[in-house]
Amino acid sequence: MRNLIVVTLITLAAFSVNAQSKKNKDLKAIKKMCGCFEVTFNFTETFNYSKDSLYKPSKTKIAKGLEWAQLIEDDKNKISIQHLLQVGNPASPHIVKHWRQDWMYQNRDFYMFNGDNNWVYEKKPKSNVKKQWTQKVYQVDDSPRYEGSGTWVHVDGKSYWENTTDAPLPRREYTKRSDYNVTQRGNRHEITNYGWVHDQDNKKVIRKSGEDDIILAREKGYNTYVKVPDARCKAAQDWWVKNEAKWQLVRNKWAEVYGRNKNLSLEAKVDNKALYKHLFSDKIKEEKEMNTIIESFVKK
Repeated sequence: MRNLIVVTLITLAAFSVNAQSKKNKDLKAIKKMCGCFEVTFNFTETFNYSKDSLYKPSKTKIAKGLEWAQLIEDDKNKISIQHLLQVGNPASPHIVKHWRQDWMYQNRDFYMFNGDNNWVYEKKPKSNVKKQWTQKVYQVDDSPRYEGSGTWVHVDGKSYWENTTDAPLPRREYTKRSDYNVTQRGNRHEITNYGWVHDQDNKKVIRKSGEDDIILAREKGYNTYVKVPDARCKAAQDWWVKNEAKWQLVRNKWAEVYGRNKNLSLEAKVDNKALYKHLFSDKIKEEKEMNTIIESFVKK
């Protein structure tokens, strides 16, 4: 009996070590997405299923930029990365607060996009997210965008994570298109020898309450992040040092909103301005004022 107990304890210890080693590999892969990168964004519409003979596919989009990915939270169960675009004259660049990605281990609380500025709250069972990482992606004003859970895979010298989830239209689309209202994003994040790649297979979906989804078209996205010396992103780093306190307050307020754990609907504009235009203003600095602005966009 004693031998059986000893063998069992050794087996459990080995399992725990292996699980911890796997999690450490996950954390290492996620944090490799931090730093300074030359980014190339590539999107092209591949197939369309429209019955409209006058249908025009979206134009192929190729854009390049320099992006700083700042590690802002580093915990064994949560990694938060703020992206900043550095554009314009290299001698005097302009900094644009870009998207943010949070990675949470075995997260159970989800806000799933459901079209037209609505997110449905869902609490998943523990078994559904065991050993998985949720990627939560936020807009430039830290409002919700999309999120999904999946397992980081480390095999044959590759490290990658995959998930398919619903999302709002990207900026390159919603300013030009109104014939669909959901992007179903097939996301693959893979660490490479040059940095990392965000590989996407997306569907453009028409969603109406009480009706089956209609797939209008498919889209391929292939965004490469090529690592370059951090010194090239010094302007973005300096900008973050000056502005991080303000955006910490914004994240605090959003954390309180998300912590309500109920369906979330947001106004597109308040006082004829989108949320990011309110928060990006240099005049908005006080916590109380920021909280009031954010709350004004949350539909009751």
